[in-house]
Amino acid sequence: MTTVEAWYQPVSMEPPAARNDKERPISAPSSFAELLRRHRHAARLTLEQLAEASGVSARSLSDMERGRSTGPQHRTVTALAQALSLGEEERQLFIELAREGRLRDHWTRPAGLCELPRSVDDFTGRAAELAWADDFVHATDEPGAAGVALITGAAGLGKTSLAVRAAHILRPSFPDGVFLIDLFGMSPQPLTVDDALMQVLRALGAAERHVPPDTLGRASLYRSLLRERRVLVVLDNARSEEQVRPLLPGGGPSRAFVTSRRLLAGLEGVHRLSLGPLPSPEAAELLTGILGKRGSSDGGVAIGELAQLCGGLPLALRIIGNRLLSRPGWQATELVARLADEEQRLDQLRAGDIKIANAFGMSYEQLATSARRVFRRLALVPGRDFDAALAAVVGGTSIEDAWDALDELVDLGLLQDGTSGRYRFHDLVRLFARDRLHAEETAAERDAITQAMTSWLLRTATTAGRWFEPAYGRPDRPDADLADLSTPEEADHWLRANADNWLGALRVAASGGGHAAVLDCAESMDWFSDRWMHAPHWHEVFTLGAEAAAALGDPARQARQLNLLAWVHLVPRDDPEAALRYTAQAMDLATRSGDTAQIASAHHNAGGALRRLGRLDEATASETRAAEMFRAIGDIDSYCQCLGSLGTCLRDAGNHTEALEQYLDLWTLVNDGQSGVTPSIAAFTRPIALARVGECLGLLGRRSEAITKLTEAISLMEQAQLPAPQARSLETLAALLADEGRTGESRRAYARAAEVFEAVGDAEASSRCRDLATAAP
Repeated sequence: MTTVEAWYQPVSMEPPAARNDKERPISAPSSFAELLRRHRHAARLTLEQLAEASGVSARSLSDMERGRSTGPQHRTVTALAQALSLGEEERQLFIELAREGRLRDHWTRPAGLCELPRSVDDFTGRAAELAWADDFVHATDEPGAAGVALITGAAGLGKTSLAVRAAHILRPSFPDGVFLIDLFGMSPQPLTVDDALMQVLRALGAAERHVPPDTLGRASLYRSLLRERRVLVVLDNARSEEQVRPLLPGGGPSRAFVTSRRLLAGLEGVHRLSLGPLPSPEAAELLTGILGKRGSSDGGVAIGELAQLCGGLPLALRIIGNRLLSRPGWQATELVARLADEEQRLDQLRAGDIKIANAFGMSYEQLATSARRVFRRLALVPGRDFDAALAAVVGGTSIEDAWDALDELVDLGLLQDGTSGRYRFHDLVRLFARDRLHAEETAAERDAITQAMTSWLLRTATTAGRWFEPAYGRPDRPDADLADLSTPEEADHWLRANADNWLGALRVAASGGGHAAVLDCAESMDWFSDRWMHAPHWHEVFTLGAEAAAALGDPARQARQLNLLAWVHLVPRDDPEAALRYTAQAMDLATRSGDTAQIASAHHNAGGALRRLGRLDEATASETRAAEMFRAIGDIDSYCQCLGSLGTCLRDAGNHTEALEQYLDLWTLVNDGQSGVTPSIAAFTRPIALARVGECLGLLGRRSEAITKLTEAISLMEQAQLPAPQARSLETLAALLADEGRTGESRRAYARAAEVFEAVGDAEASSRCRDLATAAP
């Protein structure tokens, strides 16, 4: 009876050509190794001399003569034949024995070792990444180019699927084999380097008796085999640089793909690809492909919503697809409803024993204790991104330790790092972090973290906002634990970059009765809001401020917030009727509390609303009254704004000469260092006043002067970061340039205006300017 072992006897698997060796005369060489040794001795060459003459390494020659490398590649054999000066018959025998050695290697190689798994039939997208892999394989034929491609990314992004797909596509370029080794990098017991080398050496046909017992010896043998062959090795799921380095090709035609959740930053000279989520169209296409015929019956809208809820993660999409396929009675819309509930989304992303949370959990288990704490607590951050300073606050750690934790989280793909030191979660990873937070920290601990974070965000936002308040400016003694805001530019940047976070903190404080902190923060945004007038959150900020003032029983401060809400409806929202309602409420509260400044502000805002409604006489009266009151109480900063508004009333009434004089008076005032205007307010007002001067000059037919003034004003607005007035001035400039016959310059100005209008969210104005930029002359 045939035993199992008989299937693996080399003699029974030899090709006919190899078995004919036994039929040669005794004097004939029985192997390529023997023939090579004979010819080298006959030529009186040492291994080193033959290596120099042929270009084949002495180590490789030694392996050939000792039978470790029984079938070198054809180009290697021809190089040796030439170096040995073999005649035609000797050369043919030399090449034939090498070919038989290669065939013997093929027939005796253990079947199935490191076999490349099949590629999934419904693989979708990643065209750019597959092109990158193709370029890597073919471009690195250049001398000295690295033969290693590293694919990194978070759990569930399809790194292995991409590498396998690319390997199948590129298989014809590697006639000597394509292999995959799972390094089990996320396992508690990853594959050791020795075991990995033994696996791939056996797959390459090395007999176990010839494999050195030590790591260095195995790595050397591995590299020597790769150097003489054209092999692609996929090193999947790598844990560390130390695990990978001995498995990388050392030169020659072989190549390696490495996949890892870690960045493996210590690997030098490798080609890197950072894999991200699938774009929405490709994600929907993948889900449709998984569902097959069923996909069309579920409807494109529902499929698109499911793809969106999966965040472009191929693993999540495959789980959802498999769930729908295994339950024919389910509708895609039903699963959309389930996934829409964030509390249940991770639980829904499971199919059998495959769970998206398990994929994230393997990365989480790799973290140090301190990094785990920072990771799960970052789920409490209200905004979409954050910096190291906020991470330190929620993690209860120093900024230096926060940097280390963030680096570790990015390294494992649990966080994405962006520009300017900002970090963000993938939506599903955030939900996983929140689950870990609830599982590992008590409700009391979570509340304490939230309170500390909310307090820090509001205090930092208030300090940043007060940089632009005339009564405050640079903080005398900023809190030591707050973000470093030593210049107005840094304060401006922090407020914009962290808007979602401090606004979220404002909501938390308001719902928790933190009225004093809410009102302080809202008041600090008064003058800063002019710098960022089209931000979408000002209505909510000042509404929360007004509610906080009411709760504190402070009518004067409530009047100020209502005046700010009137401004919101004048500038960002363009609703003058609503603005008048707010000014009436503010006027009533300010009058009852005797707050002259807020009475004047109500007159000023009412004037702006009345002007928008075309009631110019009433508008002029309100602005005049406001200017008189501000001047009487010494508020020169607000007085300047009233002068500008009076000039606009005159301009709208067609009194362009008087309007020009008004704007020139304002220009003189803000440029007078002794006028009492706060420098930051002067810097804000100056470009707007200059732009109004230019507009009036244009209306008076003095186009050349107008173009000069507007060009200067636009430059100042760029420096002061005033995009809304800048866009309007660019549109005015473009029209004047067109009137002057300067068509090219006009189109460029319209195009730039379209960009700025788009940036501030004014789609209608942006479209108008874009059409004018491309209109025929």
